[in-house]
Order: sequence, then C-alpha cells, then structure tokens
Amino acid sequence: MIVITMTDCPIGLRGDLTKWLLEVSPGVFVGQISARVRDQLWDRIKEKAKNGRATMVFNTNNEQRLDFRVHNSTWEPIDFDGIKLIMRPSPSRVRQLGELRLGFSKASKRQIAKNVAKKQGAVPSDAYAVIDIETSGFDVSDHEIIELGAIIVESQCIKERFSKLIRPRKKISEQIEEITGITNTMLDKEGAEISQVLPQFIAFLRDFPVVSHNVDFDYKFIRNACADCNIKLLSNRSIDTLSLARRKVMHVENYKLGTLAAHFNIEISNSHRSMADCETTFQLYEKLIKSDVSVK
Repeated sequence: MIVITMTDCPIGLRGDLTKWLLEVSPGVFVGQISARVRDQLWDRIKEKAKNGRATMVFNTNNEQRLDFRVHNSTWEPIDFDGIKLIMRPSPSRVRQLGELRLGFSKASKRQIAKNVAKKQGAVPSDAYAVIDIETSGFDVSDHEIIELGAIIVESQCIKERFSKLIRPRKKISEQIEEITGITNTMLDKEGAEISQVLPQFIAFLRDFPVVSHNVDFDYKFIRNACADCNIKLLSNRSIDTLSLARRKVMHVENYKLGTLAAHFNIEISNSHRSMADCETTFQLYEKLIKSDVSVK
C-alpha cells in the first residue's frame, strides 16, 4: 500500500500519478504498486514537482512496517528508537534547512549566526512585525505576489513601514484590479522584480515575531517565492489573528479581516492594499490580546 500527498505541484504530474494510483481527493493518491514502480514514481515527483511539496507513506519490511519520504518539506522523517516518525521542525531548524539547501559555506553560516545574534539582542520583547501580501489569485502554483507590506510595532506604536509593488510575470485579471485597486499599469510603472524586493522584505522583518491574518496563506506564497528566488525561507515565528479570533470572538458572520474590524469598531481605509491591511491587522491583534474572554 502507498499513499502520496502533493501540494502546489503541476497538474501534469497529477495526471502521471493517476496512471498508477487512485486520486481519492485533490492531491491525495493511494494504491498498491511494486517497490520498483514506487521508486520510479518518487523520482518523477522529485523531478517534476518544481517548488511543490510531496510526502509518500508506504509499506516496508521494518518493525513498524511503514516508511516515509518527503520532498521540499520542512517536516523530516526521523527514526525514533526504531519507530519511523515525521518531525515538525522549529523555526531555527527551518532556517538551517534553508541554508543547507542553498549550500552556504561554513564561513557564510558563521557570519549569518553572528548577524542573527546581533539582531536578536536588538529586538524588544514587546515588538513584532505585521505583514500582508496581495496576490494575483489564490493558487500558489499559478498566481504571484503583486504587493508586499509590513510594519514594525513596538510599545503598541508603528515604528517602521515597508511597502513595495511587485511586477508579476503575467498580467493580473480585471477582478483582481477591482478588488485591490492595483492595476496592470501601476505594476508596470511602479512594480519591481520579486527577486529584488523579497530579500529587502525579509531583512526588514529581522527576527521579529510575525503577525498576519491567515498567516498560512501569506507564508505559503512568500516561501514559494523564496524558493523561486533561491534565498533562504522565511522562518520567523508566526501569530495568526484569524486563528486567534476564532478562539476568542463569537457571533460574527465570518472571520474575514473586514468583518472583525467592524466588530471591534476599527476604521478601515483602502482595504485589500498591503499597508492598509497591515494597520488593520495590527489594531485587531491589539484588541484580541487584550481580550481575556470571548467577545460577544
């Protein structure tokens, strides 16, 4: 028996797998194949997945009778006293894996460690970063970041701001222009290449904890862009105001940023632009962490 899960992989690769396995849900394949075919399929996945992520679980002749393989994942198969497990790495391990993937020299790693130590000493305990991105769509394998925004908050005040438009490879749709107010003309005139902006963005965040509304979405696109640009992955500790609100806020129609802002009487200006959404998320986060009980 074999189970393969894939995320953000080319559609053509999914088609290849359906020749041998049954796709029981999008990106999840199961079946019974020989070890030779299994190994050939895994080699094909690694070759064709590009920046997508894949995990394979399969039967084998060990005590536990199963084993794992992963591709482009920060989760790692480990052997724990003869038992095969998947380990979720800490942020520091994610950073280390990014450096190993890029093949940094020992001297480079020592310099990075020194820089990190300096930055960690400079980060106040009450400080954090808030990020927001705008994209050309929701599918990380097909759509792109078109705006990056971030603010640094210290003692409940905004101290620094970062905002850049990103010129995508493909034109954005009229629907995205209408939702964000960002036009193709703006991106052509004011946008910069993601490879130029992304290192600046990550340097701006330093080692601050990162607050975001639906942080998984933002991190997914940012880390995918990091892989495309061949720079180390964003690995800052993250705090999700969406998850926090779901635990603490009751009786709202939904948990969209705009809905929660209205619930807390937070004034919104120019929504669906990164800087404005950063400021709204900052105010929402401050409201949520001051709320000890569910807000009705």
